[in-house]
Amino acid sequence: MTEATTDSTATEQDHRELEEWFARYDAHAAKADVEAMASMAVFPLNLVTDDAGPGTGWAGQWSREEFVRTMSEVMGGAGGEEISFESRRTPHFLSRSMAVVFTESTMTAGGQSQSMRYADVLVKQDGAWYFQTMLQSGWAGGLTGGRS
Repeated sequence: MTEATTDSTATEQDHRELEEWFARYDAHAAKADVEAMASMAVFPLNLVTDDAGPGTGWAGQWSREEFVRTMSEVMGGAGGEEISFESRRTPHFLSRSMAVVFTESTMTAGGQSQSMRYADVLVKQDGAWYFQTMLQSGWAGGLTGGRS
């Protein structure tokens, strides 16, 4: 049996493409354009989170419909206010077509700011990046109806 190898050395172009992908995603998020956000994902989308309390973990998957419904509710929570993001991202390329990106971000809507830390797993298919896994703490209570 031969061992599979991949070229995991990301180029400047790889980094630039990922930065451009996040710029487009953030622009869609700022307009609460959830359908456009969904077009940038591979479904079923993996989710990994925990609850806000003692930290009980939760993992599951969303279909496109579940993503659109849930994110529409979340993005609608801004009350029609414009949303802005200030983010610092650290990509870790596992190969030239797989990356884990850690983000520290501040979201501002309606004069209120909220700090967030999360990670995304992205895959490149047919020359374009898509997110496939979202990791962020604190969502499990809302996703499971309060059950962890």
